[in-house]
Amino acid sequence: MLPLALHPLLLVLMDCWASVRAQAGATLAVTTEALNSTEPSPTTFRPALSPRTPGLPRVPGPFSGPRPTPVTDVAALCVCDLSPAQCDVNCCCDPDCSSMDFSVFSACSVPVVTGDSQFCRQKAAIYSLNFTAHPPQRVFKLVDQINPSVFCIHITNYKPALSFINPEVPDENNFDKLMKTSDGFSLNAESDVSFTTESGTPSTAKYEYGVHLQTSDSFLRFPSPVTSSLCTDNNPAAFLVNQAVKCTRRINLEQCEEIEALGMAYYSSPKILRVPNSRTEVPITVQSIVIQSLNKTLTRLADTGVVKQALVEAGAVNICTNVVLEVKYSLTYTDAGEITKADLSLLLGTVSNAVVPLQQKFEIHFIQQNTKPVPLSGNPGYVAGLPLAAGFQPHKGSGIIQTMNRYGQFTILRSTAEQDCFAIEGIRTPVLFGYNMQSGCKLRLTGATTCPLVVEKVKNRLKGQSFPDYVAPFGNSRAQDVLDWVPVHFVSQAPHVKDSCQLPVALVIEVKWTKYGSLLNPQAKIVNVTANLISSSFPETNSGSERTILLSTVVTFVDVSAPAEAGFRARPTINAKLPFNFFFPFV
Repeated sequence: MLPLALHPLLLVLMDCWASVRAQAGATLAVTTEALNSTEPSPTTFRPALSPRTPGLPRVPGPFSGPRPTPVTDVAALCVCDLSPAQCDVNCCCDPDCSSMDFSVFSACSVPVVTGDSQFCRQKAAIYSLNFTAHPPQRVFKLVDQINPSVFCIHITNYKPALSFINPEVPDENNFDKLMKTSDGFSLNAESDVSFTTESGTPSTAKYEYGVHLQTSDSFLRFPSPVTSSLCTDNNPAAFLVNQAVKCTRRINLEQCEEIEALGMAYYSSPKILRVPNSRTEVPITVQSIVIQSLNKTLTRLADTGVVKQALVEAGAVNICTNVVLEVKYSLTYTDAGEITKADLSLLLGTVSNAVVPLQQKFEIHFIQQNTKPVPLSGNPGYVAGLPLAAGFQPHKGSGIIQTMNRYGQFTILRSTAEQDCFAIEGIRTPVLFGYNMQSGCKLRLTGATTCPLVVEKVKNRLKGQSFPDYVAPFGNSRAQDVLDWVPVHFVSQAPHVKDSCQLPVALVIEVKWTKYGSLLNPQAKIVNVTANLISSSFPETNSGSERTILLSTVVTFVDVSAPAEAGFRARPTINAKLPFNFFFPFV
């Protein structure tokens, strides 16, 4: 009888012996498998098996069950073997191909078959054809390849880990077992993702940028050239994507009545959905129909009803009338992403054999509801002939205030036939970019008028009611970008003569601009604006005689663009510090 204290020690020794037996069995199995393999398989050690109570089922882990044996023999791999029990053409590794099949091959579609390229050393199967033999024969070689990479796998402890495991498909027999195997999976009545919309929840469907415009049957078709210049009718129109394209269409003139894309109804009949996946439809309203004849004359129809194309015989020539040449969509939308209105303008023409293939033009534009377009003087650079964008800053830190009339933001005196400065009060002309301008008027002074009163009135005539403080550098500059705007430098010049009236007689405005950007498409940019108020001295007299003074305004645009210079990258410099005794003992 052994003492009671030896029972735990005996159980531990039995457990260790069971572990050794398990390891020995695993080593023997791997070694036997390695005899039939072309690669060495190292021994895999597993943890000791813990004893369990008989009668109780063992709880399987999430990866329990036999693992499939991956195919690692490159001689048995064939990626071009696609047809079962049949020989694939030019597949030199297909086991279903015979020597007769190999004799008619032109080349091997897969000449080299390798395993995992991450190994430092691996087998490679090389297939080729010997055309010098009669008949041609397949040549097979099995060679060793060396991976030159430093970061390669020298040995792997678990080869099945290099391949994917086929998942077990649940069925009525193994469902309960898979439910127990899947750790952390539970069935809850509540779900984080709701697949149904509650009746009380409002719908948030709306069009977003780039979303296809849906119609009652599919989507709004916008023919466009995709891979060539030919029209592709299945191209959908996208929300907020303005487009203007041209494409050609090859047609048979005798069948023009049967081609839907040539008819007006093809573009006017669809009904656009107000929002995606809704039942509210927005019909397309035809705003105008213009008919173009063969000699390019245009006639606008009073009726906007549907006009069908028709084949007409004009003597020995057949022509097709009422063919769609241009289509222009104008869609109105709200800030909530809803389509509220759809307008259509059409250009119909007459087509003969001389104009086949037919060229069509399609345009689509989106306009936001209850908004007015902001006029620009350029995008981005100024365009010659458009007014200068200008304004004033009421206080420091605020944006630029501009008048809604862009032709009234920067103005000068306007010359009239009367040439009377007081008769033309309030009549101004805008400063147009690139246009040198000069205007003037005559001012009659009597001895009864005082100098300070005349000086104040003359300044108001020359400068106007709201002379700007800032000018926009580009034609599309935003008012909130104050730091980008160019300030107007106001300079006054007056001679100092004793007992005389310093009366302003001229306002000279100089605008300096430069060419900005690429040489292929330079943009005009204003860099400096100077307003010089020139005064002249007139003696103060109390006599009743009249005096006539000429007031003038001059605007000059000066191009200060620097000549273009070719830019080169700076040569690299070596910034290295050598030790003080680097050239010892030579230096």
